[in-house]
Amino acid sequence: KRLAASILGCGAKKVWLDPNEQTEIANANSRQNVRKLIKDGLVSKKHVTVHSKARHQRHMDAKRKGRHTGYGHRKGTQNARMPFKVLWMRRMRVLRRLLRKYREAKKIDKHLYHELYMQSKGNQYKNKRV
Repeated sequence: KRLAASILGCGAKKVWLDPNEQTEIANANSRQNVRKLIKDGLVSKKHVTVHSKARHQRHMDAKRKGRHTGYGHRKGTQNARMPFKVLWMRRMRVLRRLLRKYREAKKIDKHLYHELYMQSKGNQYKNKRV
């Protein structure tokens, strides 16, 4: 079995020996003999066991819809799950993009732009609408 595993390139537990030909298999004591048995089909490699993703995919589909996300399922802190910094960066980028757009469209002059820029940096505005 060890020789066959080495030849087939798998582990010993993946080697199948024909139960009806025990004696012939027992006599094989060289790699050449084992190769012949493999060719004759008395020794073969078992298939890899299936590891289905179906259950996991079904669970992830449900999570995308918002199921299984209650307090009992959470391990990390709020900050670990969605960092405050990332939220802050997103908000700043949105607001600054808006200010830049207004300045280039001449809706606001550079002085007002700077004032609003500093206010947004100082956390005056929670989002684009307010």
